[in-house]
Amino acid sequence: MSEDRKRKNMENNGGAGGGAVVLFSDEEVRDISGFQRCDDYVIVTCGCTSHTYGDAVGTLRVFASGELEIRCECTPGCQEDKLTPAAFEKHSGRETARKWKNNIWVIVDGEKVPIFKTALLKYYNEASKHANGSQRSTGKTTGHHDEFIRCSQCNKLRRFHLRNKEECQIYHDAFLSVNWTCSDMPHDKITCDDDEERASRRVYRGCPRSPTCKGCTTCVCFGCQTCRFSGCCCQTCMDFTTNAKS
Repeated sequence: MSEDRKRKNMENNGGAGGGAVVLFSDEEVRDISGFQRCDDYVIVTCGCTSHTYGDAVGTLRVFASGELEIRCECTPGCQEDKLTPAAFEKHSGRETARKWKNNIWVIVDGEKVPIFKTALLKYYNEASKHANGSQRSTGKTTGHHDEFIRCSQCNKLRRFHLRNKEECQIYHDAFLSVNWTCSDMPHDKITCDDDEERASRRVYRGCPRSPTCKGCTTCVCFGCQTCRFSGCCCQTCMDFTTNAKS
């Protein structure tokens, strides 16, 4: 877990340290299928139904910071491990997209229940209220759109998430490498034999303000000292802070 996420989790839990973060009461998650508590997040089985493709099942991770991540399990070889709910909804082929709170479901007492009808969005809603107030006062966003890099061997485009400092550094290093290959991806188990992401899927870049964001000065930094990595001289570093200078 990144240091930034740890800090946010502590802030959302009264600043307590040294123990596991306790998310949700037993009553709030009673009868929810697949619910498990981990050290600093919880996981629960979720899904999204397409009239054409049927159910796409995944595992939702809920953090005290309000972050939501979904590991897709639609097929045995699916490589999508850190999808936003909106991206998971689109990935599933759901016909009425952009309504993920209604379309993504969890199993409660044997029945599919829209996630907004459960307590699982409690921390997300709290974080959204705080972020909306912050953005109105600063004009800044805290997210970044995903980027793609083409493998020098198989010529396939591979997605890079840019949601924390570690992920930005991984993309930054790959961007600078003219010989980057799929096998260089540090965390995702992906090879040149894996299929390239569909073009219709690649237009969705994970930006929290605009799903099809093509990049703007809000989420891309042009070399300011605030976010430059040690030793950087390319002046194309990603800005992962909320107070970056233009």
